[in-house]
Amino acid sequence: MQPDLLRRYAAPVPRYTSYPTAPHFHDGVTGETYSGWLEAQDGKAPLSLYLHVPFCDRLCWYCGCHTKQTRRYQPVADYVNALLQEISLVAARLPKRARISAIHFGGGSPTIVSPADLSRIRHALDRHFNMDPAAEISVEIDPGYVDAERLSAWRDIGMTRASIGVQDFDPAVQQAINRPQTFEQTQRILHLLRTYGVGGINLDVVYGLPHQTIESLGRTLELSLSMAPDRFAIFGYAHVPWMKKHQTLIDETALAGIETRFEMQQMIAQRLLAAGYLSIGIDHFARPGDSLAAALDQKEVKRNFQGYTTDQAPALIGLGASAIGRTEGGYVQNIVATGEYMRAVSEGRLPIAKGFALGPVDRAIGEAIESLMCHFAFSVRRLKERYGAAAEVVQASAARIHQQDPDGITRFDGDHFEVLPQGQIFVRTIAAGFDQYFGRGTARHSVAV
Repeated sequence: MQPDLLRRYAAPVPRYTSYPTAPHFHDGVTGETYSGWLEAQDGKAPLSLYLHVPFCDRLCWYCGCHTKQTRRYQPVADYVNALLQEISLVAARLPKRARISAIHFGGGSPTIVSPADLSRIRHALDRHFNMDPAAEISVEIDPGYVDAERLSAWRDIGMTRASIGVQDFDPAVQQAINRPQTFEQTQRILHLLRTYGVGGINLDVVYGLPHQTIESLGRTLELSLSMAPDRFAIFGYAHVPWMKKHQTLIDETALAGIETRFEMQQMIAQRLLAAGYLSIGIDHFARPGDSLAAALDQKEVKRNFQGYTTDQAPALIGLGASAIGRTEGGYVQNIVATGEYMRAVSEGRLPIAKGFALGPVDRAIGEAIESLMCHFAFSVRRLKERYGAAAEVVQASAARIHQQDPDGITRFDGDHFEVLPQGQIFVRTIAAGFDQYFGRGTARHSVAV
């Protein structure tokens, strides 16, 4: 990879887990707006749920999530009560009792929730929704702060997939990001999960962390492969101290440059492909027998705020402080501050802070960008079948991007737009060329490699 090419395409751009991206959400979308969108839902269509738990036993300095550290359980218990109230508020506004096809518990550290409170959450979901027996219930797990009792409680509520944060096993890197976690701890949790019959295990690895080298990252990857997970999620560290003040505790002089980050990403991809994993989008890898690999084969992979998914539900309901959801009407995000969120639901209000109402052009561009992020290609003809004249904006952008492509990394024949293999690592940058909102406002982003 030529350095000038790398620098040109590695400029800061969004990760495109939504379109428009979250910095363009605004307070013109309110709880009343969202209520109308919920009431207009197709009662026959399934829903997926995202439940956010914004608490951790420790604060990892690299983290970009909305979370905070607590050493007492009472704030978590109070928050669970509010979460139960929000579940009731949302369910009451749906046109009928909805079928749930997928649930994702994120954070923070969802496993901070006690077994008793976890059971209350599951009972509330069963009381208000019809749970599909085949629903995937996925949970984000920090191996340093979970035990057999809590894992058995997650098993009892139906957990089918666990996403385990590894990040890096090197002690120097762990110290630099305030996340001590031994390989033995992680291995023990994987063994327990398999003993409990959890059928899907994901490992998260991060490159570009302080003091990380190609060699140390290679050792982390070797240890991770020895545990034979079903999927890997490989994330480039997003250094955004202007958004996450705790990241100022990270020594910026110890962070890798663009060229080294690229080498790290390429090394990881090569090793995982050599180990038999299939590449999914920009940062996921799956075993051939995994459901995500099957979805890739059928071109049914989707992308949302949790990353790549097999979930085909047309609407995602976000529950909890800062949670983001999407309906046919558009995106909504809950109040971020937990105290204000809890106050809103205690007063019987949907706790919406902001959102974005989608028009036909937004939907056409959003589908094109999602298809690029998942499959590196899209069809203008298909977009026109779904969105009519609105898709002409996408067609014009595709022609412009291809005509202005000096490096030959795209192909466009008037219908089929494709990012060629040598350019796929830069698909975020190419997607930004279709984004009508990119560059507006003051939003800042992490580098694209």
